[in-house]
Amino acid sequence: MALPQQHRLRGRRVFDRLYRQGRRFQGPALVLRVLAADPSLLPPGTPPRPSPWRCGIVVSSKVSKLAVRRNRLRRLFHDQLLRHPPAPASPLWLLITLKPGCLERGEAQLLGECTHLLRQAGLLLDPGGQGGEQT
Repeated sequence: MALPQQHRLRGRRVFDRLYRQGRRFQGPALVLRVLAADPSLLPPGTPPRPSPWRCGIVVSSKVSKLAVRRNRLRRLFHDQLLRHPPAPASPLWLLITLKPGCLERGEAQLLGECTHLLRQAGLLLDPGGQGGEQT
């Protein structure tokens, strides 16, 4: 299932800003970048509905040459974000980048790493019910 429009991150300027200025949390198979939202960078025609978070998933052809596999990975992460949405204190943009070689890990490991990085960024509650640090 794809992310609803209100949670999708689009636009070259947005991604460039995230790559340059986003706070980075890195794992063996993923990189999570987090940045405070700046609606002025969104492309024209983006739904005006405010959202506490927007996310983009980057799966390059270095991860898999097959578009079918790359799209499956994107859908997998979209579903995970919808089932366990981040809860930021203020609107944030998230960018999840999959590293080459991540296909060697199972889906459960990839989703576990994503959850771990979101907790590390303070966007999910810890298992004990305590929140992490906020960006």
